[in-house]
Amino acid sequence: MRDTPRLHVALKLAENAEHQLAQDQSHYLRDVMRLKPGDPVRLFNAGDGEFLAYVGAVTRKGMSVICERKLADAVPPPDIDFIFAPLKHARLDYVVQKATELGARRLRPVFTARTIVDRVNLDRMRANAVEAAEQCNLVYVPDVEEPEKLGKLLAAWPAERALIYCDERSDGADTIALLKGLKLPAALLIGPEGGFTAEEREGLHRLPFVTVISLGPRIMRADTAGTAALALVQAVLGDWHS
Repeated sequence: MRDTPRLHVALKLAENAEHQLAQDQSHYLRDVMRLKPGDPVRLFNAGDGEFLAYVGAVTRKGMSVICERKLADAVPPPDIDFIFAPLKHARLDYVVQKATELGARRLRPVFTARTIVDRVNLDRMRANAVEAAEQCNLVYVPDVEEPEKLGKLLAAWPAERALIYCDERSDGADTIALLKGLKLPAALLIGPEGGFTAEEREGLHRLPFVTVISLGPRIMRADTAGTAALALVQAVLGDWHS
């Protein structure tokens, strides 16, 4: 079962349901994975869960699949938003993939004063999130939200959601103890490659819903910092503990 190809689909999944796959997915199963009629495939989405299906008709135009039985319910991760300044190309792909694997429920790009990227390809972000979910056995794909400017995001912040801000200049307070004092829902904010400006830092420190944490004595790249911080948050607040 582990080696069975796995696809996220925008289809209504149910026992005995038969569907025609999208052209790109048909191409992948037929021409890359070399599946033939009767071969198994796993299909999932966040609404119906995951199903074991079998390949039906295979033609040059596409492929049909027939659902047999349900394997798992859809399982949303803990209510943790991952808010980050977009990076360039491959590094942005990496951030999206790792945040998905680590269990972020929402991916929220934010523009700060020093953000180098001025536009975001949301379709590419969603495709990377889907690919990560398919490969990592997740029965959920995080929402990818429209980018916002930092000031606008903070002005509309819901009071019930804790905002965890990673400050490379933090005084080194006990990060684990600070996180243990919080409850979900929460969000994690990672800055741009050049860091936050002094004005942005001061503004974040003044907000009552913000908890400032340190990631240790080393200065990390933005993509590394995001991965490290989300792992910490999941370990303390998320689903990495019993």
